[in-house]
Amino acid sequence: MKSKNTICLWYEHDAEAAAHFYASVFPDSAVGAVHRAPSDFPGGKADAVLTVEFTVCGIPCLGLNGGTAFKQSEAFSFQIATDDQEETDRYWNAIVGNGGTESACGWCKDKWGLSWQITPRVLTDAMAQGGEVAQRAFQAMMQMGKIDVAKIEAAIHG
Repeated sequence: MKSKNTICLWYEHDAEAAAHFYASVFPDSAVGAVHRAPSDFPGGKADAVLTVEFTVCGIPCLGLNGGTAFKQSEAFSFQIATDDQEETDRYWNAIVGNGGTESACGWCKDKWGLSWQITPRVLTDAMAQGGEVAQRAFQAMMQMGKIDVAKIEAAIHG
């Protein structure tokens, strides 16, 4: 049964390449059906890939090759929870190393402009504690690009 809610992501023309990249990097991710345009459309020609069904970490998505009318923005991002520094590094390096760009506080963008938050659970757990622990973890995070688990842990312990 298909999901009732699917995230639709706009790409200029390479939704299929993006879907295959995500499926190669993240667990519980796969590329499903690829649908071709039945006729010419504002972003492309008949028989060009129009949409791609895929999942990212179990979340159903639809990549739409819509042309240049719209761009990705930080108003939407995938937040990927990680268990340790090795997993954090693996996802961050895959995105940034494949034409992406680094940002701040655990955020980066892939080469298609989609934003990702690569967030160790130690950070989200500290923020959920509130109080001084959250404050120290938050201050440490504000100094980072990619999250450094050891520095977050040190901040948590004062």
